[in-house]
Amino acid sequence: MKKNEVLKHFNTVNSIAKAIGITSSAVSQWREIIPERAALRIEKITDGALKYSAEMYKKNHVSTP
Repeated sequence: MKKNEVLKHFNTVNSIAKAIGITSSAVSQWREIIPERAALRIEKITDGALKYSAEMYKKNHVSTP
């Protein structure tokens, strides 16, 4: 899942952080591809409006902070 997609959906870094229970500083540290654990949580929170892609994480091996 890409950070820009998540930001477009939630509008602000603070909204993302609040929705998944992390700090806005943690969200700000995300790279283009967000951490896998966060992607899974966001897919659930958004009822699938934002989709987790296992393929994206197999290729990039993004770790969770």
